Amino acid sequence: MNKHDNRQIVLDTETTGLNPKEGHKIIEIGCVELINRRLTGNHFHVYINPQRLIDKEAMAVHGITNDFLNDKPIFADIVDDFIAFSKGCELIIHNAPFDVGFLNHEYKLLNRNLNKVEDYNTIFDSLTYARKKHPGQRNSLDALCKRYGIDNSHRDLHGALLDSEILADVYLLMTGGQSSLLDEQQNSITDNQAPQFISTNRSSLKIISCTDTEQQIHQKRLDAINEASGNLCSWTSN
Repeated sequence: MNKHDNRQIVLDTETTGLNPKEGHKIIEIGCVELINRRLTGNHFHVYINPQRLIDKEAMAVHGITNDFLNDKPIFADIVDDFIAFSKGCELIIHNAPFDVGFLNHEYKLLNRNLNKVEDYNTIFDSLTYARKKHPGQRNSLDALCKRYGIDNSHRDLHGALLDSEILADVYLLMTGGQSSLLDEQQNSITDNQAPQFISTNRSSLKIISCTDTEQQIHQKRLDAINEASGNLCSWTSN
């Protein structure tokens, strides 16, 4: 793969739980490629057999089941392809310490003397950036979509590839826009302007709205995950 000084990879992962030190593993990696701040359509996406059970709380967030992962490759089988795809460029991640921590833990478990992610890539934490840009406001991915007028109504559950695609849209708007998607007026959007929804050119998905009771149950699970992680849950972060 050709190297580009201006190549960026927007990355997200899903996991069996919150803490790799407790034996939790990565079960999905999703990445999309930006070159010159433009989505190229090139992506990397894998599901991974963690060889352990998924916590019920995590399953409620991403909807990935143990049975679904039974026939998927293990991390050792995909790591070389992942490093080849992402090596040498900037990684854009929302709540980067979470994903980078899991990746580094997986690398260490392989006993192959792999470097840390930080040795292969520079890291841009979009959550840290958002907190500086919008202090005192909610800066979860959902909150940023609302703030920047990005339609994420098709996102009922978290998924690594879908979330990386949405984060790419958020990142481009939050840091100055993308010429191929936005005109000059949209590039100059501010928090005080009415958001303008942009097309993400993705195929239509059936939208099934949750009930108020289901929403309350979901929120309680997110609150429990946030408390257990010491307020590090990026889905509810301020």
